[in-house]
Amino acid sequence: MNNNSIGVFDSGLGGLTVVKAIRKLLSSESLLYFGDTARLPYGSKSPETVISSSKQVVNFLIQRDIKLMVVACNSATAMALPVLLEMTSIPIIGVIEPGAKAAVDISKSNHIGVIGTHATIHSGAYNSAIKEINPNCIVTEQPCPLFVPLVEEGWADHPIASEIAKEYLQTFNESFVDVVILGCTHYPLMKKIIKESLNKNVKLVDSATSVANEIKRILEKNNLLAENADPTIKYFVTDFPQKFEELGKRFIGKDLKEVSLANID
Repeated sequence: MNNNSIGVFDSGLGGLTVVKAIRKLLSSESLLYFGDTARLPYGSKSPETVISSSKQVVNFLIQRDIKLMVVACNSATAMALPVLLEMTSIPIIGVIEPGAKAAVDISKSNHIGVIGTHATIHSGAYNSAIKEINPNCIVTEQPCPLFVPLVEEGWADHPIASEIAKEYLQTFNESFVDVVILGCTHYPLMKKIIKESLNKNVKLVDSATSVANEIKRILEKNNLLAENADPTIKYFVTDFPQKFEELGKRFIGKDLKEVSLANID
C-alpha cells in the first residue's frame, strides 16, 4: 500500500479527462495535476521546446513525492517521453501506447484511424506504436486542429463542431477503418459528435480510459495502490488559474478546488 499521489501533466486542460478516468477507476488515489497553461499548446511547438518544458514540469512533480506519473499530453508523449523516462525511476506512462494497444485489441479489420493535433500526427508516434504491436495493421491518420479550440470555447456540441467533424472524418468513412483513436485528451468531450460523423460500425478508443487501466495494472503489480479514506486533488498551473478553474469544470463536471500558480522557469 502506498498513499503517495499520482502526478498527471498536460500542456493545459485536456489532461483533466485523464484525471476524471483515474478517479472513476481508482477512487482512493490522490492526484497532483500540472497544466503548463503559460506555454500551451504543445502541439504547435518544436520537439526541442516540448522536451525542455516537459523536463521542467517533471522535475516539479518529482519533488512532490509522487509514486507514478502520467504524461497526459499526446504531443509531449510523442516528442518527450523517451527523455523523461531517463530522468527518474518513478514509473511514467504516456497516453499513446495504452491507446494503441486498446485499438489493436478491438480492431477486427486491422485498419485503425487516429485523430490528433498536427504535432501528434506528424510525429508518427501512434503509427509506430500500433505497428510495433501488430505489423499487419494499416493506420490512417487525420489531424483535427480545430477540435481543441472548439472544446475550450464550450462548443463541443455546437452545429459548427458537427460540420467540422464531418469534414475532418470523411476520410475514415471512405476506408475500412473500424476503430478510431481519440489522440488528444480534449477529444473525449466531442465524442458524441465524432461518433455521429463516422460510420455506425466504427468504435472509438478514449486513451484516458486506457491510461487509467494501465495505471491500475502498474500500481497493483508494485503494491502501490492507495487506501486513502479522503483522497485529494491538487492543481498547479503556470498561468491564469481563474480561467483554468472556469474551463476545467467542463472537463471534470464539477468545480475545481486548490488551483495554485506555479513557477517552473
